[in-house]
Amino acid sequence: MFLENDSVRVEIDLAQGGRISSLCIDEMELIVGSAEDTLDWGCYPMAPWAGRLRGGRFEHEGAVFQLPLSLPPHAIHGTVCRQVWERDGESRAVADLGPDWPFAGRAVQEFKLEEGALRLRLEIHSEGERFPASLGWHPWFVRRLSRGNPAELTFSAGAMYERGEDHIPTGRKVAVPQGPWDDCFVDLASVPEIRWPGALRLRLVSQASHWVVYNEPMHAICVEPMTGPPNGLNLLPDEVTPECPLIGEFDLEWALEG
Repeated sequence: MFLENDSVRVEIDLAQGGRISSLCIDEMELIVGSAEDTLDWGCYPMAPWAGRLRGGRFEHEGAVFQLPLSLPPHAIHGTVCRQVWERDGESRAVADLGPDWPFAGRAVQEFKLEEGALRLRLEIHSEGERFPASLGWHPWFVRRLSRGNPAELTFSAGAMYERGEDHIPTGRKVAVPQGPWDDCFVDLASVPEIRWPGALRLRLVSQASHWVVYNEPMHAICVEPMTGPPNGLNLLPDEVTPECPLIGEFDLEWALEG
């Protein structure tokens, strides 16, 4: 699936988890391209949960559910980033939540390319029982574009989830330490921004209540809006019913420099 205008081309790989596989602006590629591990490239949707899920387990209405350990000893980033998506109109795609998820449901994505912005929408729908869920996006932005200086991240949050020894949030919130980070944050003071000086400025806009920043890699920066924290199905789940889907939006807004 492709979206394009005079200066921007967006490629969405439906066979690889419905992810944005390329975002090329003014001949500059912003997204890390195909990698061996499906979790390490593109900008992919996370649903019906986002981030790590401790031990791949969660409870719902008195029952315990065990999911496959996609990143042992945990499950991670939902199911739909590994599903094949189907196109549903010019800029919409749909995927089943998959056989590993114990409830019948589907995810829907919408992509809207405007002048200076790419607007994303993700929905989780139930096709039967109510179930807990969270959603988000995992973009991998390159640190270096084809021109300009290396990426600079502007990110300010009021608090961070304490990370346990198993790399899962404990639920306790602490002061934000110096980076680099692989952590979940709340209470943002401003819109996150990545700037490649002399080339492009990118604002990451979402009403998401939680954000994960992973800026430890030398080649990439990940800034991930999420409706709940990692392990959210146990810590802070939303509820999806046939009448009430879970919906998130994520806007990438840019301006050229130089």
